[in-house]
Amino acid sequence: MEIILKEDIIGLGYKNDIVNVKEGYGRNYLIPQGKGVIASASAKKVLAENLKQQAHKLAAQKAAAEDKAKAFEGVSLEIPAKVSVTGQLYGSVGAAQVVEALAKKGIEIDRKIVTMHEAKRVGDYEAIVHFHKEVEVAVPVKVVAENVPAPAPVEEEKKEEAPVEIPELEDIEDELEDEAEA
Repeated sequence: MEIILKEDIIGLGYKNDIVNVKEGYGRNYLIPQGKGVIASASAKKVLAENLKQQAHKLAAQKAAAEDKAKAFEGVSLEIPAKVSVTGQLYGSVGAAQVVEALAKKGIEIDRKIVTMHEAKRVGDYEAIVHFHKEVEVAVPVKVVAENVPAPAPVEEEKKEEAPVEIPELEDIEDELEDEAEA
């Protein structure tokens, strides 16, 4: 089923794209939510006419997206996370943590335009920021182990214990023989 998208949907397409989707997805989700319309012949003609009229506006949107992308030049993130001894994270690092780290650097963006495979181990990853269908920026993300101070050792009070007497093997054998005779 062909659908004309009315808004950007990461992983599917961008506004005014004609995409093929399964019928249930189109009829049960995209169309009722107002995210798309059926791509009939008349709808395609209307779309083509609208794109001609909006060409200047679309060029301005692309230029604005490129300006935003320039703010990301040289930006790399280091995100601390709690880690087990084997290097496995407790939880994961995803798009939400990337957006928080960017906000700390003074760059405010919407979480919906960031995609990243969730990091479950310490290492280097890449987050993609989608500003426009033709403008995407890759931001290097390094997940590092959070320095968690080890708890201070607690000194236990040592109790003086009397040494335990261990009987000799010969004494045990003699006792067993005495019991067997009795």
